[in-house]
Formats: sequence, structure tokens, C-alpha cells
Amino acid sequence: MSAVIQSSAVPVPVEHSEGVWHAAWRRFKGDRVGVVSMVIVLAFLLLIALAAVGLVAKDWQQETGVPNAPPTFLGPAPPEATGAIEQVAGPNVDISDIDPLAPKYKEWAERAKQYQTAESPKAETLPLGGDRLGRDVLAKAIKGTEISVFVGVLAALLATGIGTLLGALGGYFGGKIGDFLEWLYNVFTSIPDILLIFAFAAVFGRGIGTVVLILGLVGWTGLYRQVRAEFMKHRTREYVRAAEAIGASQASRMFRHILPNVSHVILVRMSLLVVGFIKSEVILSYLGLGVPVDQVSWGTMLAEAQGELILGFWWQLAAATLFMAVFVTAFSLMADAWRDALDPKLRGAE
Repeated sequence: MSAVIQSSAVPVPVEHSEGVWHAAWRRFKGDRVGVVSMVIVLAFLLLIALAAVGLVAKDWQQETGVPNAPPTFLGPAPPEATGAIEQVAGPNVDISDIDPLAPKYKEWAERAKQYQTAESPKAETLPLGGDRLGRDVLAKAIKGTEISVFVGVLAALLATGIGTLLGALGGYFGGKIGDFLEWLYNVFTSIPDILLIFAFAAVFGRGIGTVVLILGLVGWTGLYRQVRAEFMKHRTREYVRAAEAIGASQASRMFRHILPNVSHVILVRMSLLVVGFIKSEVILSYLGLGVPVDQVSWGTMLAEAQGELILGFWWQLAAATLFMAVFVTAFSLMADAWRDALDPKLRGAE
């Protein structure tokens, strides 16, 4: 009888559950806005890579056009446009009060004409216009994208790594480790961010690496609090206790079981950090604590555009703002789509 039972037994196939990241990618692909936003972000990253290796925007410092060359779609500037500052100021206003260098512009333009040759003429128009020195605004915007996005993303990754690690340790272990991390958190949050930025800048000096380090060391506190609260909530749940029962190590429970279930919180916070750090880079560059003078970023472009905007030359401001707005919006929408894809509440609703 037993032989008959054994011969008639049919092996039952083992069903493997779908992985967290595989399921998240499947849900993410169903969000059209998120997919389009990710394509835009990847296009920016490709542009940054091409600029980094010198395939595009390598001549952003060269004076390829006439000073303040208008965008191509506007056509060449009429001869009377050289007196734009007088038109803005009016006949009874001293133009040197608006721009101290204004009286020198005509003199510099005349000197520049003496050195122009038939082999190196200056363009009357440029795709997105030129700055006061005749440099291509489009090339500057592309190169500025490389610096600003590099600073914003790398600083956000640094702050996210610090905040996630400390929050996981404080929330999971608690006790003396949690008390020490809470004390460290209170020390950083009790000092205004601007004072911390100035203090770190005075110690580390000026440069791109310094900006990344400063923003990363200042911006981890908010994420730490959120991650700590999530780990405190998840460490006593059934799936964590089940992992402990089968012999999973504490590191495995923290980073293989709990971390994927709180990743949506981390992604949202990181997207906010990227946006905030790009804005912080603009402020630091304006204050002279940002990128070096031989580099360009969205912050330096906006700082330069202030004087040009008074004269009616708006294209550098528009180019920097457009590049910044497109990247920041696409990155935020992509992060929101990934948050929804990784949210455990939405996973359970399927």
C-alpha cells in the first residue's frame, strides 16, 4: 500500500516570492510620469558625463561671441542696443551708479575689435546668447549642470548615508548607543546651519570637495530622526522576529529586512536634500564660499546674471533657471514614483 502511495505522489512546485526590488521596479514601470522623469534625469547624467570627459562644453571659457550676444532666435542686436544701459537708466541718471564698470564696456569693445582677425570672427548671436565677455551661455549652463548636480547629488548621498547609518543604529539598538547619537543630533541641531557652514568653510577652505563635505555634514540630521523612528517601529514587528528566529544576524535584520521597508522614507528625504543642496550651492557660490573662480555652476551664473539683467540681458538668468527647474522637477517626480513603488502599504494593497 505504501508503494502505491509513493508511486502516485506528484512533486509540488515550490513558489518563490517576488523580491522587494523586483516588485518595486515592476510598479515603477507602470508610472508614466516617473518613467519620463527618470529618462530626463538620465539624460542630464549623460550630459554631465560627456561634459566631464570634454566631449561637450569644453570651450565654455572661450569668448566665442560678441559681448552679451543675443540668442539666435532673437537675431543680431541692432547697433543702438549698445546703449541699452543708458536707455534703462534714463538721461538724468549716472550709469556708474547702476554698474561701476559700465563706462568701460565701450572701451573694452573697441579694444577687442583691434585684436579680431579674419580667421577668428566673433559670432553676433549664440544658441542661448552670450555673457558680458562673449562666452556661450549654453556651454556654461551645461558645464554648470555638471558642477551643481555633482555637488547636490554627492552631498545628498553623503548626508543620506550618515543619517541612515546613525538612524539605523540609534533606532535598532537604543540604550547607550541611542543616547549618544541623540546627544550628537542635539549638538548639530542646536547650532544654526549657516554658522556650521561658515565654521566648516573656515576649516576646510574653498573648493567643490569642501562644499560637498560641508553640506553632507550639515544636512544629515533631519533624515536621522526619520530613520531612527522607523527602525524603532519596525524592530519589534513579526517579520524581524521571524528573521531572528531563523538565525539572521543583527546586520542582516537591519539592512536586509528593515531597510527595504523604510527605503521610501529615505528616498523622499534624499530628493529633498538634492533640491536643497543645489540651492545651498547657489547661496555659497554667491557668498564666495562655493566653487572656485575658475569653475562655473548654476550659482555663479545666477550671480553674474544680476548685473546683466539690469541692462536687459536676461538670457543667462533664463538658461540657468531653465536647466535647474527641469532637473529639480524631474528628480523630484522620479523620487516620488520610487517612493510609491517601495511603500510597503501600497505593496500590501496589491
